[in-house]
Amino acid sequence: MMKIAIPTREGRVDDHFGHCDHYTIFAIEDGAIVGSETLPSPQGCGCKSGIASVLAEMGVEVMLAGNMGQGAKNVLERNGIRVVRGCAGNVEVLVQTYLKGFVFDNGQACDHHDCGHH
Repeated sequence: MMKIAIPTREGRVDDHFGHCDHYTIFAIEDGAIVGSETLPSPQGCGCKSGIASVLAEMGVEVMLAGNMGQGAKNVLERNGIRVVRGCAGNVEVLVQTYLKGFVFDNGQACDHHDCGHH
């Protein structure tokens, strides 16, 4: 079973990984969503919050995100989580689109943070 995490606010991809309301974690089996759960977002900047290791321990393999700084991307990848930036919209529709092979990383790192420079 694969798990995909998405920074979420009101059922949509939160545009800023480090300040999302919560993470929606989808369980994937045989190319289909078989379940989902939510994980509250920790306080503080995403790259310094420890969320990457928590997600890795939960078995998350992919993070579909909106904007994300390079520091956060590096921390997630060091924890074995593949990062896809530039995502938007309804989280369930996004996962279904990703599973069909139509979601790609936009290659852009966010460089403005409320928590300092990385």
